Amino acid sequence: MRRYGLIGFPLTHSFSPTFFADKFRENGLDDCSYDSFPIESIDKLHELLRHQPFLCGLNVTIPYKKAVLPFLHEYDRVVEQTGSCNCIKIENGILTGYNTDVIGFEKSLLPLLKPYHNKALVLGTGGAASAALFVLKKLGIDYLSATRNVKEKNQIAYQELTPSIMGDCKLIINTTPLGMFPFIKESPAILYDCIGGHHLLFDLIYNPAETLFLKKGKEKGAIVKNGQEMLVIQAEESWKIWDTE
Repeated sequence: MRRYGLIGFPLTHSFSPTFFADKFRENGLDDCSYDSFPIESIDKLHELLRHQPFLCGLNVTIPYKKAVLPFLHEYDRVVEQTGSCNCIKIENGILTGYNTDVIGFEKSLLPLLKPYHNKALVLGTGGAASAALFVLKKLGIDYLSATRNVKEKNQIAYQELTPSIMGDCKLIINTTPLGMFPFIKESPAILYDCIGGHHLLFDLIYNPAETLFLKKGKEKGAIVKNGQEMLVIQAEESWKIWDTE
């Protein structure tokens, strides 16, 4: 039996177990299974691996995309550059890290971009933000990161956002968990009144399908997109990695 799974905490209403259960059933992969493994600390990963000796791969979600790196034996160039991993292949006890969020985000974002989406405001600085920033740099899109605790250049505190910044950043990407089920009444603290028809709001959250962030943007005429397609693409990319000998 080839076993796969998802680590994170908490894991409620996760997409991946259902997605892979359907995929395995539709493709007749009776020797494959996928489970959720909510671990309260990344330090529990070693214990999980001991208790699950048949694990062949793991997806990694909040809050461990960065914290998991010291547990990896090897990782690819994208993980090295983003400092974030959401996919692990396990082979002969060797854990190799990948970042399929990058592929999912880029493929989902590209069809929506217009020439005036040449500067982005990225909300959050966690593991998901790292994937978004990697793609923005690749596409040559300038960016500014909004965060509660400013630590680096190109970062700004939420309370420092101005109408001018909001007007310049026609692409706004939410990489925070604000608005995710069950906290659906939350949204990032940005100046929504400064959003207009040329804005594109992309939320990496997929549950609910329309977060308060997206709803507020749509009410101002912005184009909006959630993280559902990105999630599907990154899951398919994870399977390509796992299913390669």
